Amino acid sequence: MRSQAEITQILQKVKEGSSEAYDQLFPLVYDQLKSIAFKKMKNERKDHTLSHTELVHEVYLKLVDQTNIDWKDRAHFFAMASQCMRQILIDYARKKKADKRGGNKEPVTFIDTLMKVDRQADDLINLDSALQDLAKLNERLAEVVEYRYFGEMSIKDTAEVMNLSVSTVKRDWAKARGWLYKELKGRFN
Repeated sequence: MRSQAEITQILQKVKEGSSEAYDQLFPLVYDQLKSIAFKKMKNERKDHTLSHTELVHEVYLKLVDQTNIDWKDRAHFFAMASQCMRQILIDYARKKKADKRGGNKEPVTFIDTLMKVDRQADDLINLDSALQDLAKLNERLAEVVEYRYFGEMSIKDTAEVMNLSVSTVKRDWAKARGWLYKELKGRFN
């Protein structure tokens, strides 16, 4: 795996408009993006039509299409990837929900650490709604969840991207998980 510094250098070249840097970037970040997508997709229904490879490619295309992003470093890139992945999965869930109104839905678990029971595909939409509610109360807590859950970012990388201490991110992560657990449990009861 390439070093964090190397990815950061290539992102700087992308920011400067180098088309060669775009070609160099994808192979460097592909495995990590695929790993994140694989972890997210394993919680999807078995008949899910969006593969983890397709999810990675969609995320990457959305990211490189953002020519006005001021890439700070590798952690910032993966933070943005987590936001893109969240939006793609939520859009997909909404589309499937609209397509299947009232049909037999397969059980899906979206927050394995918070919810131990299988739920319907509506879970991701409920999670998104809860995250939006959390953002109204505390935007920073919602960002921590987005980076940690959707981006599979470590506490250290999340702290780096958000310019916070590791201990602050740990506290925020615990608070956000507690709030989401209570909020989502209330929506399902």
